[in-house]
Amino acid sequence: MHYASLKTLVALVGIVAATATAPSVAQTVNPSMSQPAIRKGNYNISARTAADIALPNPYLMDETFFKWPKGRPIGAISAIDMDRDGKSIWVFERCGNINNCIGSTVNPIMKFDETGRLVKEFGAGLFVYPHGIFVDYENNIWVTDLQSNIDRAAGLTGEKAPQAPPGTPPNGAVVRKFSPDGKLLLTLGTPGVMGSDNVHFSQPSDVVVARNGDVFVADGHDTQPSNHRIIKFDRNGRFIKEWFACGTLPQDTLDCQHGLALDSQGRLFVANRGNNRLEIFDQEGKLLDELYDFGRVSGLFIDDNDILYAADSESDVMQHNAFVRGVHIGNARTGAVTAFLPDPQGNPSPWMPAGATNGAEGVAVARDGTIYVSKVVPAQLVRYVRKDSLPPK
Repeated sequence: MHYASLKTLVALVGIVAATATAPSVAQTVNPSMSQPAIRKGNYNISARTAADIALPNPYLMDETFFKWPKGRPIGAISAIDMDRDGKSIWVFERCGNINNCIGSTVNPIMKFDETGRLVKEFGAGLFVYPHGIFVDYENNIWVTDLQSNIDRAAGLTGEKAPQAPPGTPPNGAVVRKFSPDGKLLLTLGTPGVMGSDNVHFSQPSDVVVARNGDVFVADGHDTQPSNHRIIKFDRNGRFIKEWFACGTLPQDTLDCQHGLALDSQGRLFVANRGNNRLEIFDQEGKLLDELYDFGRVSGLFIDDNDILYAADSESDVMQHNAFVRGVHIGNARTGAVTAFLPDPQGNPSPWMPAGATNGAEGVAVARDGTIYVSKVVPAQLVRYVRKDSLPPK
């Protein structure tokens, strides 16, 4: 290749990279949110199956749907769920930052209507590290605050995360329940204090609530100190039981329970991100099945028809690129995968660095089938609409 051609190619790659990571016009990214270093490995290997490659993508992506508040930088969003009206969207955003709300005065719990307009927000000053969200059958909002503000867990690089200023009341490492109008109704866990007993969490990642009001908490994340359990409470917050979340012969006991969802049978689906699979339990903790065809799943959603949506934000060379980052869609009853929405950036590579986490981390689906995705890096909210739902050109 001639030198001039090489320079042109490099320039084009730079343009493509910038375009792929750009947020929508209405979503301003905090410039301090930088990408992590790319992981080392053999990027000439791909273990992706022919069946996964052949999956159709029946959706079109819309990056400009959400009307983000002007002047407010958008922070990482791992948490998204649907309101019980089947149209409105709730998110739990990290206050313009990549991993914490310490010292922020903005509201991290936000509700958008079916047109993408922000209609409600609350929770300023109450959270450390927004991570999981669930809207229960009474339309109450449950959220998980991953870390403590006085005993912050180390990051993946081993660096200690920022602490709150001296004298700050202990906060974080809890699960909170709010009314739809933002009234605090219940707190599970002990604010600011991590632990492994019945009244403490160590990095609660997600929460779901069954129709009878029982509460299931995914207690643990991807760094130490971390638990690796599912905890069950009754509707009043009384501890019922706990069980090991990591399934059969796990290679890693970190990040076994990154996301949760319940199907129509009441089975609990667990995103075992640390072991690249889904666990399925009954509500007493009996392991029923394990699914391996949905990628390295971070977030889960199961609709009323038992269609399973699994968001993968971490597949990469460490798993021999067996999957591409994006959203797999399948049948929760049979485990069959039927469609795939690839993330525009794809997996990290030396020529397209994307870091340890990027793309779809949270996923929620409206009653009409519209898919909404939340991203940590680049911080973004995205809508997907079915191609066959659009009027002919």
